[in-house]
Amino acid sequence: MNQTVRIAPEGSQRSLNEAYDTALLDLDGVVYAGGEAIAYAVESLGTARDGGMRLAYVTNNALRTPQAVAEHLTRLGVPAGAEDVITSAQAVARLISEQLPQGARVLVIGGEGLRVALRERGLLPVESADDDPAAVVQGYGGPDMPWARLMEAGYAVARGVPWYASNTDLTIPSGRGIAPGNGAGVEVVRIVTGQDPQVAGKPLPPMHRETILRTGARRPLVVGDRLDTDIEGAYAGGVDSLLVLTGVTTPAQLLAAEPKHRPAYVDRDLRGLLTPQPVVEPSDGGFRCGGWTARVGDGVLLLEGDGDEPLDGLRALCAAAWDEAGEGVSGADAGKALARLGL
Repeated sequence: MNQTVRIAPEGSQRSLNEAYDTALLDLDGVVYAGGEAIAYAVESLGTARDGGMRLAYVTNNALRTPQAVAEHLTRLGVPAGAEDVITSAQAVARLISEQLPQGARVLVIGGEGLRVALRERGLLPVESADDDPAAVVQGYGGPDMPWARLMEAGYAVARGVPWYASNTDLTIPSGRGIAPGNGAGVEVVRIVTGQDPQVAGKPLPPMHRETILRTGARRPLVVGDRLDTDIEGAYAGGVDSLLVLTGVTTPAQLLAAEPKHRPAYVDRDLRGLLTPQPVVEPSDGGFRCGGWTARVGDGVLLLEGDGDEPLDGLRALCAAAWDEAGEGVSGADAGKALARLGL
């Protein structure tokens, strides 16, 4: 896909919940972390919903069913139904169903979310490589998934059974820190078999297609915390994105983002849905946002001004770094500039 290279975050005179009809929200690191709501998430989503924005929750985590996710959100104070949740399990089940006949046996390496999604597509989940599966599907199975499940996947894939993965996120956020994700398990099977799976989840097209089919969104805004899944998925789908800094992405990683990882908007948390976004403008060889001006000099990101909002300084730094990098990745040292902003 030919995309214009973004060299600065976008501005919006209207609040984002008014400018877009549907928010496609990631969950882990955006709405909750370790099962508990992230600060300001419940109130912000309620205000956005009451203002007419549709909220859809899009997750690469294939462990839980949409109903279980919706019940969790509702307990946190974010009312949701199963129809509001789109998972990578649903996306991979559709992908498999388009390539295999109804009733085909599929070896499941993962949790109940995968089994339910497969049955919805007329496929039969099985548990062993000796059950004559026509495919293997691998998704996150939770922290207690036994090593023996990866062995079953390896046996079947090594025999030539087609292999699918819900997603390949190497890590997931948890209440105690960053933990191994489904991608780590996929790498284990890849090492053993030398094969590669077909992948459905973010940032790949099957997940975006599943989301649009289920929501009917006409002007969606992807909201996420990960550059390599949420933001890249929005880029691949040709839609705008909002990066929130409540999950795994650090300001330094954002400044070094390659073109497909550069969001349209950047904000601290989900309150960013409810406000206009400031304009970033060229200024005297650099870029200005709010009371801050940023430029690159001698391989260093320089920040001038005394703005009240550190996020405006980060937005200006993004523009300076991305403009300098063009289609590549900025190598400018941002340490002092970010320290000045307290980021």
